[in-house]
Amino acid sequence: MSYIDNVRASVAARNEGQPEFMQAVDEVLTTIKPVIESDPVYERNAILERITEPDRQIMFRVPWTDDKGNMRVNRGFRVQFNNAIGPYKGGLRLHPSVNLSIIKFLGFEQIFKNSLTGLPIGGGKGGSDFDPKGKSEREIREFCESFMTELARHIGADTDVPAGDIGVGGREIGYMFGQYKRIKNIYEGVLTGKGLTYGGSLARTEATGYGLVYIVENMLNAHSDSIKGKTVVISGSGNVAIYAAQKAQSLGAKVVSVSDSNGYIYDKNGIKLDVVKQIKEVERGRIKEYADRVKGAEYHDGGKVWNIKCDVALPCATQNEISEADAKALISNKVLAVGEGANMPSSTAAIEAFQKAKVLFMPAKAANAGGVAVSALEMSQNSQRLSWTFDEVDEKLKGIMRGIFEKTTEAAVKYAKPDDYVSGANIAGFIKVAEAMIAQGV
Repeated sequence: MSYIDNVRASVAARNEGQPEFMQAVDEVLTTIKPVIESDPVYERNAILERITEPDRQIMFRVPWTDDKGNMRVNRGFRVQFNNAIGPYKGGLRLHPSVNLSIIKFLGFEQIFKNSLTGLPIGGGKGGSDFDPKGKSEREIREFCESFMTELARHIGADTDVPAGDIGVGGREIGYMFGQYKRIKNIYEGVLTGKGLTYGGSLARTEATGYGLVYIVENMLNAHSDSIKGKTVVISGSGNVAIYAAQKAQSLGAKVVSVSDSNGYIYDKNGIKLDVVKQIKEVERGRIKEYADRVKGAEYHDGGKVWNIKCDVALPCATQNEISEADAKALISNKVLAVGEGANMPSSTAAIEAFQKAKVLFMPAKAANAGGVAVSALEMSQNSQRLSWTFDEVDEKLKGIMRGIFEKTTEAAVKYAKPDDYVSGANIAGFIKVAEAMIAQGV
């Protein structure tokens, strides 16, 4: 067996019952094979064994009291995966699907994504199986404070800097930051995604969605094309989806869909973002209400958006939301480009189908790195006690996404083949982290 095959078998044996994590590991190990085989230094330093094993995995209970006075208990996680190039950095997810496999897959992906940004941040991830849907403001505050009571001992501005993810927005970050301050008696940039009144960065809310569109536009430009005039299908209706839609519209595209876990909206005239924001950000309602407010819009209960004819598809909801069948539906409708706004939203078979059909495909490691990039810029502003303007941050974000595209393209050409952005992103991210690990010893 080859070195990669041995490592893969060992990782699978140690992580039985963790399909999401193994999916992420398999993708990376498969695509970096040319690099590993080009130099024995990686095997000699056991880089693959070390990079697939987290520095530490923290699991803890989170007790809280609901509005009826009943004590409830959830499970909390923080996986600190790799800090070879900087403090652990990665979001906190609150969703009933959260388990160790999902947190580990997200943390593993974060290593390479953060490396691609060119900023000094390592990879980590955390969260809880707590479901914020249907909870009162008091219940969410109490949960967040209890969660941070335990998490606080494991994080710090130069150790581990969490951010938001699914279920964790500005409200939740605020409650967690307040509790961290009370416990530690330190005012530091220990969390990103903070409110603008207490150290947050302008453009952070928009960053993942904007960054996604910037890199897709770079990809299209490299093939003498543009997003202008294209029909775009987007899944999800959270921050990533909303601001990807906003940026795509500002560049001249027509966005015709948004969705949530119950179903999706199709608006042939173009999604009206003011209505989506009112429903999702202000009222915290369900996306089906859009059809009641916008004439001509269709609501499809329980379906997926991938059967809608489009030029560009931007999955911005959750992992493995595009199956092989969904990919084939997009391909049959002559989709030109796919950019992953969520983490690992396309199954392995779906990615293979896109690549076989020569659809331009930008993987999440590269495509959704805008959020963590601006989180790192927020860390810089906190450290320097500065506050940059929206335009300053947005310009830096554009430059970072352009740099990611160039590094991804260069690695693809050198080690794989042109337009293989999956291999390019994995290889470019891996080489930087591996070199840092070797330089620092065991």
